[in-house]
Amino acid sequence: MDNHIDKRWKSMFTAGVLATLVCTISCGSYCPVEPLPEEGIVDMHCHVNGIGAGGSGCFISDKFRNNWRFPFYLRSFGVSEQELLEKGDGLVVERLSQLLAESKFVKKAVVVAMDGVCGRDGFLDTHRTEVYVPNEFVADAVKRYSNLFFGASVNPYRKDWLARLVWVKAHGAVLVKWIPSIMNIDPSDPSLIPFYDKLTELKLPLLTHTGKDKSIPTANDELCDPEKLRLPLSRGVKVIAAHIASTGSYQGECSTDRLARMMREYPNLYSDVSSLTQLNKLGYMKEALTRPEFSGRLFYGSDYPLINSIMVSPLIPFHAPPLNEIISIARIRNPWDVDVRIKQALGTPTDVFARSRELLPP
Repeated sequence: MDNHIDKRWKSMFTAGVLATLVCTISCGSYCPVEPLPEEGIVDMHCHVNGIGAGGSGCFISDKFRNNWRFPFYLRSFGVSEQELLEKGDGLVVERLSQLLAESKFVKKAVVVAMDGVCGRDGFLDTHRTEVYVPNEFVADAVKRYSNLFFGASVNPYRKDWLARLVWVKAHGAVLVKWIPSIMNIDPSDPSLIPFYDKLTELKLPLLTHTGKDKSIPTANDELCDPEKLRLPLSRGVKVIAAHIASTGSYQGECSTDRLARMMREYPNLYSDVSSLTQLNKLGYMKEALTRPEFSGRLFYGSDYPLINSIMVSPLIPFHAPPLNEIISIARIRNPWDVDVRIKQALGTPTDVFARSRELLPP
């Protein structure tokens, strides 16, 4: 398995190097380069995971654990399976905090939990759940680190969803995170109106994946259509549609076009630039920075841990910053600093890097 992963990494790296030779002919920023905020950047979109070690309650399906993605993610988290078995899943959060502390530009991060699929009885269905990261695990883990904040995840089909929302708010949650395609949530379901009204009352933004997703083996991508977000938006929920709905199309229309149209209709709709420097997101960073619909509506996020892998590199052609910037960024070792420098070099405005601080408590 490890040899298989190494071959994939080498293949992606080689493709990036070859593409760089082509892109340097027409490289440059998409927009004027602006300074980074002096107070430091907040990453509002980081993931953690675990295998259930140390009583964490985390869960990964056998299908996912036997998939090539599993060892890839472990490497990105900077841990091995043996280390988790010996020290517990909290090691993932510890390594995240340590690596973040070494960043020159990013000072704090929101770490998100991940609820699973619910059965008709309103309880967790482990047979249909690919990944489960409990709120209790994340809330407890981030308390140990001054640079981390709690991002909750509550499936609205939970029988006790109301009690769970009240609990996560009381324990410091700054947002609620969904990936509808793997949590089996239909955001347009009218039965979710009470859930949305409670989010509005508690002033908890909803950070939800939009667009097609290939990070999990099994996903119902139709549930991540941006158009399905009209219901929570109409109820006043502050919605952050992750990744500008990059990749995929719905009913013959590009996902980003559907999200951009809705930006004109709903002032409470936002997005983030997480994952847009990844190898599989060719061209979407340019769209995020140049489409007028996204102006003033973007947050900075990284989608950690994938920034800590070959998936993010200045040697990928769609980044195309000036050649001297490519050389400078290639020398950086901290993954957040690489991600920030690439995005800054492409012309990401100062306000995008600064806006994520609005999610944190005063």
